[in-house]
Amino acid sequence: MSRAQCSRCMRPQTHCLCALIPQLDSRTRVLLLQHPSEVSHALNTARLAALGLTHAQLRVGEVFDDLDQLINQPGYQARLLFPGEDTQVLTAYELADKSLPLLLVVPDGTWRKVRKLLHLNPMLAQLPRVTLPQGAVSRYRLRKAPGPGALSTLEAIVQALEILEAPTSFAPLLRPFEALIEGQIEAMGAETYERNHGDKH
Repeated sequence: MSRAQCSRCMRPQTHCLCALIPQLDSRTRVLLLQHPSEVSHALNTARLAALGLTHAQLRVGEVFDDLDQLINQPGYQARLLFPGEDTQVLTAYELADKSLPLLLVVPDGTWRKVRKLLHLNPMLAQLPRVTLPQGAVSRYRLRKAPGPGALSTLEAIVQALEILEAPTSFAPLLRPFEALIEGQIEAMGAETYERNHGDKH
């Protein structure tokens, strides 16, 4: 028999995260394009981001037929948050800046799946790209990062917004993420966690 699930955060009702999910406003809009393989992932951080930001939208799929409409939103300039050639490092909005705020398009999936999304949605691949400064450290202690600076989708969004909209803090978005990780560590047991994920000196 399957456990009852919260329809909002998609966690078992006994481990519902909704009380920890904030409602944060932002000048930046966030469009999350999630590969279907991520939907059932235990940490589905893109969903947490979409729930915690009032100006965020989450779409799931491989091909987005209405992409033109999604990325050409009046009053915003679309940028793809993904490494690539001619990528600009994000910087803060200037107070006197009269240019349009960003629509931050964030693909969610493994590197391979994201590249597939870009291939299947050429309009996405053609967007100007932005990236985070080097040196970011992930709080995700349960999975070996594919390389230095590799972050979960939620962490990347928090860092991007904190750069763009400094000095505003978006740290409350990380509360349900931390609770998820702590819950998984607790479930596997401290000894198993230390053996598999503890610091290797």
